[in-house]
Amino acid sequence: MSESVVSLHNANIYQGGNLILQNVNFTINKGEFVYLVGKTGTGKSSLLKTLYGELKLTEGSGNVVGFDLKQMDWKKVPFLRRNLGVVFQDFQLLTDRNVHENLKFVLKATGWKDEKLIEEKINDVLDKVGLRSKGFKMPFEMSGGEQQRVDIARALLNSPKLILADEPTGNLDPETSDEIMQLLFQISKDYQTTVLMATHDFIVINRYPGRMLKTELGKVVDSAVVAETENNF
Repeated sequence: MSESVVSLHNANIYQGGNLILQNVNFTINKGEFVYLVGKTGTGKSSLLKTLYGELKLTEGSGNVVGFDLKQMDWKKVPFLRRNLGVVFQDFQLLTDRNVHENLKFVLKATGWKDEKLIEEKINDVLDKVGLRSKGFKMPFEMSGGEQQRVDIARALLNSPKLILADEPTGNLDPETSDEIMQLLFQISKDYQTTVLMATHDFIVINRYPGRMLKTELGKVVDSAVVAETENNF
């Protein structure tokens, strides 16, 4: 039986008192790669923020990597996020320190203390993203694609069950986008890591087809459910 990593049931998602998405229902299982698509302003970011605990879920039910989203408070959010990897469009690397120190900062912040294990983990994630020899580089010395790889390495530090990727190819040229997509798919396949990737880049989706969740008109439409419905007619 498939292990559920993300599930929302009859969830209403609010931002600043405004209802953004209503009656949201979907489940994503272990090792799945799912796209989150929709026009700007239709609720993609609000949905992601709910999944990583920045917006509180008050109506309906939700579970992410074993955490009940309705029970989330500021004390529990760090524990939820230790089980997640978040990849941003604009990298959000610390510009005053090199790649190695960027990664070390995150490990220390999430409770790692053993220096030997920290070094092993940093080397491990840099290996996975093909940057083993670039740990000494400052972010400004790297290309956009390399910085995005560092961002993905950072997301892998705590061996997450789920990666939430917010427009990870948004600032990259087509060739680099391709490399990042191959890397994300490889991670999902090799480590059975679930990936939910927000994107508006249909060139990427056409090259790497997959299940889609689409935000439109205050709803989330699940392509898996749409396909099932179409098959029933």
